[in-house]
Amino acid sequence: MPRLFTGLEVPPDVADGLAMMRGGILGARWIEPQDYHVTLRFLGDIDEGTARELAMLLSTVRRPSVTLSIGSLDVFGGDKPRALVARIAPSNQLAEMHAEQERLVRRVGLPPEKRKFIPHITLARLRDTSAWHVADFLSHRGHFLRRSFKADRFVLFSSRASVGGGPYVVEAAYPLAS
Repeated sequence: MPRLFTGLEVPPDVADGLAMMRGGILGARWIEPQDYHVTLRFLGDIDEGTARELAMLLSTVRRPSVTLSIGSLDVFGGDKPRALVARIAPSNQLAEMHAEQERLVRRVGLPPEKRKFIPHITLARLRDTSAWHVADFLSHRGHFLRRSFKADRFVLFSSRASVGGGPYVVEAAYPLAS
Protein backbone atom coordinates (compact mmCIF):
# COMPACT_ATOMS: atom_id res chain seq x y z
CA MET A 1 0.00 0.00 0.00
CA PRO A 2 1.43 3.38 -0.93
CA ARG A 3 1.46 6.26 1.58
CA LEU A 4 0.13 9.21 -0.42
CA PHE A 5 -0.63 12.90 -0.12
CA THR A 6 -1.32 15.80 -2.46
CA GLY A 7 0.63 19.00 -2.31
CA LEU A 8 2.26 21.97 -3.94
CA GLU A 9 5.97 21.96 -4.66
CA VAL A 10 8.28 24.71 -3.39
CA PRO A 11 10.51 26.14 -6.15
CA PRO A 12 14.27 25.61 -5.69
CA ASP A 13 15.09 29.31 -5.15
CA VAL A 14 12.51 29.59 -2.36
CA ALA A 15 13.62 26.26 -0.86
CA ASP A 16 17.24 27.41 -0.88
CA GLY A 17 16.28 30.58 0.99
CA LEU A 18 14.39 28.59 3.63
CA ALA A 19 17.27 26.11 3.92
CA MET A 20 19.58 28.96 4.98
CA MET A 21 17.84 28.81 8.37
CA ARG A 22 18.89 25.21 9.02
CA GLY A 23 20.77 24.51 12.23
CA GLY A 24 20.63 25.82 15.74
CA ILE A 25 17.92 23.65 17.33
CA LEU A 26 18.89 20.64 19.41
CA GLY A 27 16.89 17.55 18.45
CA ALA A 28 15.91 18.89 15.02
CA ARG A 29 15.86 16.57 12.02
CA TRP A 30 15.98 18.98 9.11
CA ILE A 31 13.96 18.25 5.99
CA GLU A 32 15.97 18.30 2.77
CA PRO A 33 15.13 21.41 0.69
CA GLN A 34 14.14 19.33 -2.36
CA ASP A 35 11.42 17.75 -0.18
CA TYR A 36 9.83 21.05 0.90
CA HIS A 37 6.16 21.19 -0.07
CA VAL A 38 2.77 22.46 1.05
CA THR A 39 0.49 19.52 1.84
CA LEU A 40 -3.03 19.92 0.50
CA ARG A 41 -4.43 16.58 1.69
CA PHE A 42 -2.72 13.72 3.51
CA LEU A 43 -4.20 10.44 2.31
CA GLY A 44 -2.22 7.86 4.25
CA ASP A 45 -1.67 4.23 3.34
CA ILE A 46 -4.29 3.35 0.75
CA ASP A 47 -4.77 0.37 -1.53
CA GLU A 48 -3.69 0.46 -5.18
CA GLY A 49 -7.24 0.48 -6.55
CA THR A 50 -8.26 3.48 -4.46
CA ALA A 51 -5.01 5.23 -5.37
CA ARG A 52 -5.69 4.75 -9.10
CA GLU A 53 -9.29 5.95 -8.75
CA LEU A 54 -8.19 9.02 -6.82
CA ALA A 55 -5.41 9.80 -9.33
CA MET A 56 -8.03 9.71 -12.09
CA LEU A 57 -10.40 11.99 -10.16
CA LEU A 58 -7.59 14.45 -9.43
CA SER A 59 -6.97 14.75 -13.17
CA THR A 60 -10.44 16.34 -13.50
CA VAL A 61 -9.48 19.31 -11.29
CA ARG A 62 -9.58 22.59 -13.23
CA ARG A 63 -8.20 25.42 -11.14
CA PRO A 64 -6.06 28.48 -11.78
CA SER A 65 -2.47 28.63 -10.60
CA VAL A 66 -2.12 29.95 -7.07
CA THR A 67 0.34 32.36 -5.49
CA LEU A 68 1.50 31.36 -2.03
CA SER A 69 3.12 33.74 0.42
CA ILE A 70 5.29 32.52 3.26
CA GLY A 71 4.08 34.55 6.22
CA SER A 72 6.13 33.54 9.26
CA LEU A 73 8.06 30.83 11.06
CA ASP A 74 6.16 28.88 13.68
CA VAL A 75 6.21 25.68 15.65
CA PHE A 76 3.58 22.96 15.92
CA GLY A 77 3.17 21.24 19.26
CA GLY A 78 3.22 24.10 21.77
CA ASP A 79 4.97 23.02 24.98
CA LYS A 80 6.08 19.80 23.28
CA PRO A 81 7.33 21.09 19.93
CA ARG A 82 7.19 18.53 17.14
CA ALA A 83 7.77 20.57 13.95
CA LEU A 84 9.32 23.85 12.86
CA VAL A 85 7.30 25.26 9.96
CA ALA A 86 7.06 28.20 7.60
CA ARG A 87 3.40 29.17 7.58
CA ILE A 88 1.68 30.05 4.34
CA ALA A 89 -0.52 33.14 4.51
CA PRO A 90 -4.21 32.21 4.19
CA SER A 91 -5.82 32.63 0.78
CA ASN A 92 -9.28 31.84 -0.55
CA GLN A 93 -7.79 30.15 -3.63
CA LEU A 94 -5.75 27.76 -1.50
CA ALA A 95 -8.68 27.04 0.82
CA GLU A 96 -10.92 26.26 -2.18
CA MET A 97 -8.28 23.95 -3.67
CA HIS A 98 -8.02 22.09 -0.37
CA ALA A 99 -11.82 21.83 -0.05
CA GLU A 100 -12.18 20.44 -3.57
CA GLN A 101 -9.55 17.79 -2.88
CA GLU A 102 -11.26 16.91 0.38
CA ARG A 103 -14.49 16.30 -1.57
CA LEU A 104 -12.70 14.09 -4.10
CA VAL A 105 -10.99 12.09 -1.37
CA ARG A 106 -14.33 11.49 0.32
CA ARG A 107 -15.83 10.43 -3.03
CA VAL A 108 -13.40 7.48 -3.22
CA GLY A 109 -14.42 6.41 0.27
CA LEU A 110 -11.58 7.76 2.41
CA PRO A 111 -12.50 9.25 5.80
CA PRO A 112 -12.63 13.02 6.29
CA GLU A 113 -9.52 14.81 7.50
CA LYS A 114 -9.80 15.42 11.24
CA ARG A 115 -7.13 18.10 11.45
CA LYS A 116 -7.75 21.71 10.50
CA PHE A 117 -6.06 22.77 7.25
CA ILE A 118 -3.08 24.95 8.16
CA PRO A 119 -0.98 25.46 5.04
CA HIS A 120 2.73 25.32 5.84
CA ILE A 121 6.13 24.05 4.79
CA THR A 122 7.74 21.73 7.34
CA LEU A 123 11.38 22.71 7.81
CA ALA A 124 12.32 20.32 10.63
CA ARG A 125 10.84 17.57 12.73
CA LEU A 126 11.59 18.06 16.41
CA ARG A 127 12.23 15.36 18.96
CA ASP A 128 13.01 15.94 22.61
CA THR A 129 13.40 19.63 21.83
CA SER A 130 12.52 22.06 24.58
CA ALA A 131 10.07 24.86 23.94
CA TRP A 132 12.79 27.18 25.25
CA HIS A 133 15.22 26.14 22.48
CA VAL A 134 12.56 26.70 19.85
CA ALA A 135 11.62 30.09 21.31
CA ASP A 136 15.29 31.09 21.30
CA PHE A 137 15.63 30.00 17.67
CA LEU A 138 12.50 31.91 16.63
CA SER A 139 13.64 35.06 18.44
CA HIS A 140 16.91 35.02 16.47
CA ARG A 141 15.72 33.76 13.08
CA GLY A 142 11.97 34.22 13.09
CA HIS A 143 12.11 37.50 11.18
CA PHE A 144 13.01 36.72 7.61
CA LEU A 145 12.28 38.24 4.26
CA ARG A 146 8.87 37.04 3.27
CA ARG A 147 8.73 35.20 -0.03
CA SER A 148 5.98 34.46 -2.49
CA PHE A 149 5.87 31.88 -5.22
CA LYS A 150 3.45 30.70 -7.84
CA ALA A 151 2.29 27.09 -8.03
CA ASP A 152 1.48 26.02 -11.59
CA ARG A 153 0.64 22.45 -10.64
CA PHE A 154 -0.27 20.25 -7.72
CA VAL A 155 1.12 16.76 -7.33
CA LEU A 156 0.33 13.38 -5.87
CA PHE A 157 3.31 12.42 -3.70
CA SER A 158 4.26 9.08 -2.21
CA SER A 159 6.50 8.56 0.79
CA ARG A 160 8.01 5.71 2.69
CA ALA A 161 6.03 4.99 5.85
CA SER A 162 9.09 4.32 8.00
CA VAL A 163 10.97 7.51 7.20
CA GLY A 164 8.74 10.60 7.44
CA GLY A 165 10.12 13.81 6.05
CA GLY A 166 11.17 12.41 2.69
CA PRO A 167 12.33 11.53 0.27
CA TYR A 168 9.10 12.09 -1.57
CA VAL A 169 8.30 10.84 -5.05
CA VAL A 170 6.00 12.63 -7.47
CA GLU A 171 3.57 9.94 -8.63
CA ALA A 172 1.45 12.26 -10.79
CA ALA A 173 1.39 15.97 -11.60
CA TYR A 174 -1.74 17.99 -12.36
CA PRO A 175 -1.40 21.37 -14.12
CA LEU A 176 -3.13 24.47 -12.87
CA ALA A 177 -4.24 27.02 -15.48
CA SER A 178 -2.04 30.08 -15.81
